[in-house]
Order: sequence, then C-alpha cells, then structure tokens
Amino acid sequence: MMKKVKVVGAIIRNEQDEFLCALRSPTMSLPNLWEFPGGKIEEGETPEQTLVREIEEELDCEIQVYEKVEEVVHEYPNVIVNLLTYESTIISGEPKAKEHAKLQWVPKRDLRSLEWAPADIPTIDKLLSN
Repeated sequence: MMKKVKVVGAIIRNEQDEFLCALRSPTMSLPNLWEFPGGKIEEGETPEQTLVREIEEELDCEIQVYEKVEEVVHEYPNVIVNLLTYESTIISGEPKAKEHAKLQWVPKRDLRSLEWAPADIPTIDKLLSN
C-alpha cells in the first residue's frame, strides 16, 4: 500500500505579478526542483492553517490565503501526493530561504523555464491559462 500525503502549496504573487518560486535543496526529496512553498497538512489543520504555519516556518513571513487554484493527485515512485494550491499574498515580513536552496520571484511568462516538481506542473498550467 503506497503512502498518501496531503500537502498544500502557496502561490504567492507580488505587485509586479511575479510568483514566489522555491528551489528544493540538494538534501530534500525531489532535490533541485522548483516548487510552490508549503508543506504537509497536520492532523486537525485546515489547508489554509497549514499554509500559514508552513510559510512562517520555511520563509519567515506571514501570508493571507485566498481561493484554491488547483488540486492534484500525483503518484511519485514511493508516495502519492495530494497537492492543494492556494492564491496567497504576503502580509508581513520578507521571504527568506530557511529550508530551500533559494527563492526567486519569477514573472508568469517565465514560469515554464524552471524545472518544476511534477506535482506542481498542473498549477502552472492553470496559472498560464488564466
């Protein structure tokens, strides 16, 4: 029976309509791939609560979470990931890469030039079709 994890990702946009993209560090699973920052939903949390907590832990800033953008089920070789992505904005703090190799603000038109974690790609497709 393959393990199933439920995770959330924050689509953080700035005033210039750029998106905050996070590069997974070499020591993480799926090393050196880009993702929307976020993490695993813990027992008793809503996806929105998870995002606020994870972004505070990973990026050291506070976000406001808005509507859901996409829901994806992606089967990796050793785990099934159910990823929910949400539009978000930063309400306080400057994002710092505490766990990721780096963070980068990327204009919408350039999103495809990054090498993304597979589960994040449907969200990119959705963002680019809007």
